[in-house]
Parts: sequence; C-alpha cells; structure tokens
Amino acid sequence: MKGNNNICRLFRAGVMVITLGVLVSCNGGTNSKVIAGNDDLKSGTIHISVDESFKPIMDSQIRVFMSQYPDAHIIPHYKPEAECLKDLLNDSIRVVFVTRGLSEQEVNSLKDTLRFAPAWGKIATDAISVIVNNKSKDSLFTMGEIRSMMKGTSGYKLRPVLDGISATSTVRYMMDSVLNGQPLSSDVTAAQSSQGVIDYVADHQDAIGFLGVSWIGNPEDSQQLAFLSKVRVASIEAINDPGKFIKPYQANIATHRYPMVRGLYYIVKENYSGLGRGFTNFLKGEKGQLIFQRAYLVPSNMQFTVRSAQIKEE
Repeated sequence: MKGNNNICRLFRAGVMVITLGVLVSCNGGTNSKVIAGNDDLKSGTIHISVDESFKPIMDSQIRVFMSQYPDAHIIPHYKPEAECLKDLLNDSIRVVFVTRGLSEQEVNSLKDTLRFAPAWGKIATDAISVIVNNKSKDSLFTMGEIRSMMKGTSGYKLRPVLDGISATSTVRYMMDSVLNGQPLSSDVTAAQSSQGVIDYVADHQDAIGFLGVSWIGNPEDSQQLAFLSKVRVASIEAINDPGKFIKPYQANIATHRYPMVRGLYYIVKENYSGLGRGFTNFLKGEKGQLIFQRAYLVPSNMQFTVRSAQIKEE
C-alpha cells in the first residue's frame, strides 16, 4: 500500500481494455453462446463477478439465497469494476455486478458475440462514503474540498486513499463525476481493497478514505461496528442545502441529498432459465430488496418511504 503515481494511467488502460474487449474483440468468435448447464432457477453451481465495493452486501445476499435453496451454489469473485466488465466475455461467469449498466453499443456488440442480448438492470442505490482517522481534526467537507484533494490543490494536509490500484468503480467515479475527466493527483494513495482503505486510514492520521457505504453503513453489523471503532465517517455538504453537512444515511441517499451516489447493476449472461436468472430474480424480489434495505442501501424495486425526523449528523 503506497502512493500510486500511475493510478490514472491504470484506470484509463482498464477502460481501454473494456472498450476493446466488449466493443471490438471477438469478431471471429461470433459462434460463441451461453449453453445451458446443469442448473435451473433454484439449483446448480455458477460463478459470478462482483465489484469489490459491494462484497459485504453480496456476501449477505448469497448466504440467504443459498440457505433458501440448498441445491444452489453461487461462487463470487470480487474484483475491480474493470475486471468485472471484462468478465462479460468470460464463458465461466454467468452474472456481473457493477455500478453502471450497458450502453446500446455494448448491448449490440455483446449480442453479436453471445448471439443474444444480456439482461441488465438496477437493483439498488449505493453511495461513496468518506472516512477519516479517529484523531483527525477535520470531518466536515464540501464537494469543492473533496475535488481539490483529488486534484492535489487542497489546503488540507490529508492524503486521499482509494480502494484499488486499477480501474475500480470508486476511481472511475472520482475521475468522471468529481473531477469531470481530469486526472487524479499523484498524491492519491491506492489501497489494495476497501478493507485496505479502512486499515490505512485507521493507521494514518493524515489519511482520508473513500469506499462504498456497503462497508461501513450498517450499524447492526458487528464487523462494520468494529470498522467504525477504528475510523470516523465524515459528513459532506448536502446538495442544494449550503452549510448543512450530512452523512451517507439511507434517507440522504434515497433523496440524493448526499452528493456521491451511484447505482448497483446486474448483467445476466444467460439465454435460458438458469441459476443466474434465479439469483437476480431473488435480488429484485421482496426478500433481496429487504436485505438491501437492512444493509442501508436503497432498494430499486421496492417502495422506500422517507419520514421527517430530526437527526444529529455532524
């Protein structure tokens, strides 16, 4: 774990690999297709590729699904988002979970390759949370200050830490949505994973970390409570409410008051009623959506009621 001067270069290389892999490659492989295996909606064994940002919540979903269907075995592979997208061309991967859907061009290219259009959709809304060391004097930030930290022009003596050394979804979000395409500063440190971000911030008073809320947003999870004993969740200035600083609580994500919000999407590579479809149907159904809600993400397919309340967020 160290400062990574090449993080922007690695990100753009990852994007290039995705573009070449999904949109251009396999011109000679148009005969390939997903062939039905020894699985159905409730039984069998499949491999899935998941953005590492969502490991805690996806572990919970898989555990509940397999307890409900004992003959079903889902083997997750947690990777940076770019690697998950590359797995769209990996015959052994049935479902991919990332923070974006497919463009029309990507759907058409995959349709040419697979000989069918993969199904995809949004199943939940997530946010990028900000954490600081317990001894840090600063825990309130505007998006302008976050942007200047990523550019290396901030007056804060805080080192930003992201959740990977390659094209992770958090890196992509920071470059695309926060910096509007500008490069990350060479001062940005790359941890090996979301867990690595937490550990780095816990050990360095001058660090500020960025990771999916799935890792630290559930106060009912004993492991996440252990994480929160080592770091603090910072508050970010609310959208359209100057001077009001808020945390990535569920209501703030649902109403988009919290500024760094993103979706969780599935992409299914099955042209039959296989276990991949069975699992995504579960995630879209009542039980799966309730698990997202209890993990403090915002379900996409279930009505979410926001009630007025007074909460001390600073």
